[in-house]
Amino acid sequence: MNNYLPLGDNWLSFQQVKELLGSKQKISVSKEAERNITACRQYLDSKMEESDELFYGINTGFGFLQNVKIDANQVEKLQYNLLVSHACGLGDEVPKDIVKLMLALKIKSLSYGNSGVQMDTVNRLMEMYNSDVLPVIYTQGSLGASGDLAPLSHLSLPLLGLGEVWTRSNTNENELTRTDVNGNEWTRKPAGEILERFGWQPISLQSKEGLALINGTQFMSAYGMYCLNKAAHLIKMADLITALSFDAFNCITEPLHPYIQRIRPHKGQVETAKAINEYLQGSEIIARSKKQVQDPYSFRCVPQVHGATKDVFDNVLNVFLIEINSVTDNPNIFPEEDLIVSGGNFHGQPLALHLDFLAIAMSELANISERRIYQLISGQRDLPMFLVKEAGLNSGFMIPQYTAAGIVSENKQLCTPASVDSISSSNNQEDHVSMGANAATKCLRLINNVEKVLAIELLSAAQALDFRRPLKTSPVLEELHASFRKVVSFNEEDRVLHDDMVKAIAFVRDWDFAG
Repeated sequence: MNNYLPLGDNWLSFQQVKELLGSKQKISVSKEAERNITACRQYLDSKMEESDELFYGINTGFGFLQNVKIDANQVEKLQYNLLVSHACGLGDEVPKDIVKLMLALKIKSLSYGNSGVQMDTVNRLMEMYNSDVLPVIYTQGSLGASGDLAPLSHLSLPLLGLGEVWTRSNTNENELTRTDVNGNEWTRKPAGEILERFGWQPISLQSKEGLALINGTQFMSAYGMYCLNKAAHLIKMADLITALSFDAFNCITEPLHPYIQRIRPHKGQVETAKAINEYLQGSEIIARSKKQVQDPYSFRCVPQVHGATKDVFDNVLNVFLIEINSVTDNPNIFPEEDLIVSGGNFHGQPLALHLDFLAIAMSELANISERRIYQLISGQRDLPMFLVKEAGLNSGFMIPQYTAAGIVSENKQLCTPASVDSISSSNNQEDHVSMGANAATKCLRLINNVEKVLAIELLSAAQALDFRRPLKTSPVLEELHASFRKVVSFNEEDRVLHDDMVKAIAFVRDWDFAG
């Protein structure tokens, strides 16, 4: 069990989430979690036998139908109907890494023993996770309140033998297959076929279980943690690439001086100035005297801009760590207190606001990066126009800047906050919703765009640095440049730069700081 991450009331850290996303680690639930889940289920069964009281979603209808009593012999049908009627997702498919994280986070939320599920249900979710049986889920359908109802319904359908799943298996020409970025081949199959393959029986849902499964914020939470994981890498890449641009543009390092940061000690600003200074240590270019007194803001103000993004990142990460370590379904069951209480922990407002904030903060990394690209190709500081020999005959790096500008403009549109919107649903019973799901999906689109712009800056800075030869930059940046040149060669004359840009994006995505 060494490679199993036990889920329970222990705190799930960012590092553990990153390991779940980046490895084949499997999950389990702790013995204490098993006891809590079982005790809660037994309490709920006893409560239903002893009392005629109405409990929302347990022996009543849902949403506006909360006052419709459901007979005891129809409770299982009620939960079945809930899952199939709410599986109304549309749009693109949710990426498999996020689907898998949704499974883990749903198990984590159920593990506290406040949701009333049976252990068989949790075990099946774990089996799906550990066997790479990943439900087909769609990006559209959640309002981010009452939980992520539509996405989580699609997540739960395979428990009943319904819906479709992606699984790794041998394929034939009649099966729909897809290969991911890591070269893994996936097959899309009806869930019923996969249950037969593994010898799994469909789960007979007990009272409250359907509601426990689809009430919750695991769609928003999984997207948010995935975005944060990717953002953490891109924030570090932004500093590293900026340092290369610093030397390529022959900048001065005075704005990185620790005294400047000391009198305005925002944590992110201090860290950024320190990081870029360290990246530049040992550079022959930096050591030379400079003609200019100051550099443009896109270089001079990097500690302030990148630093502010880092501070927002820390804030958002804290909110999401609280969320993934919480119970977010409704109603909540407290066996020791003999309480079943209806509330609103499924409401995604904390996530929606902070996903919008993260999108805005990350967009600024691309915004200032595009300005550095513009400066690098502008023909200043003894660099040729558009970073190419024989400019005019060759257009050089003219159009990559266009592409970056178009992406930055798109990001500004994606920064329109989803969280300021609300559309009433369920016959006005659910009259305020967070729209956190929309905030989540557009945040990922934006972060992927940031990666593209940083890749274009790297492409440009590497080209510019080659025009500084034989002078060398720092050892750290020379290593970065040499590694990049193994992927993308110096641009002697015009060629199809799309190919170079695609390779640069992969390089930025895969750069290993630990290596």
